[in-house]
Amino acid sequence: MGKFFPEKQEKISFAFVLEKIKINERWAVFSTAVFLVTVPVFIQAPITRQLPWLSLAITGFWLWLSLKLLRKRLTSLWGDLLLGFTWIWFTGSIYWGWLRQEPFLHLPVEAMLVPWALWCLSHNREMVGNCFYLGSLLGTVVTDGYFYITGLIPYWRSLMIVEPEMALEVFQDALTKVLTSWGISWIILLVGILLFFGLVPLQSKKLYWWAFGGAVLSTIIVDSLFLLVAFVA
Repeated sequence: MGKFFPEKQEKISFAFVLEKIKINERWAVFSTAVFLVTVPVFIQAPITRQLPWLSLAITGFWLWLSLKLLRKRLTSLWGDLLLGFTWIWFTGSIYWGWLRQEPFLHLPVEAMLVPWALWCLSHNREMVGNCFYLGSLLGTVVTDGYFYITGLIPYWRSLMIVEPEMALEVFQDALTKVLTSWGISWIILLVGILLFFGLVPLQSKKLYWWAFGGAVLSTIIVDSLFLLVAFVA
């Protein structure tokens, strides 16, 4: 039948290829979002501790690169996503560079660009990057909430002032709080919340929801890695 309707067959083939490209693009955005949350954490952490001004200065590079990519149609998507990462790097540099000993300042500092992100979203600007930033922030809210609920704030403060070789001991002390019925119950509940807000957006075909979902789910990976360190130490 295809030879009698070549135009129809060609349209169907083109639509199939286009849909495959869109699916691959969604997974590319998701994978990049996961990478941008998980990997830079372990790069930025030592920089902010030893050279906070350098970490803050690197923000300028990320901003320059993201704006450069945004100007070109073929790379605008990645410039958009990188711009959201720039906001995370900027706020992280400020907090972890100079304010890390005060846990209660963590969320206010990390969230300082929320008004800007919401304004951009209300004007349909840089949707992917700003959703990525807000998804990462939601993960931060959940993680910090766990610290407050389970009484881990003193260990946070201790971790920020001890020498690196003593950090594992603090981790292990904190683990005694985590491995209680109260601590484990809240882990299960909060992981469920993260899974909900991470997986539901993936039902959408919009790229910005995939960036949001990837950022939220990455919180589980990062927190699991820190928990693993405490277990194996």
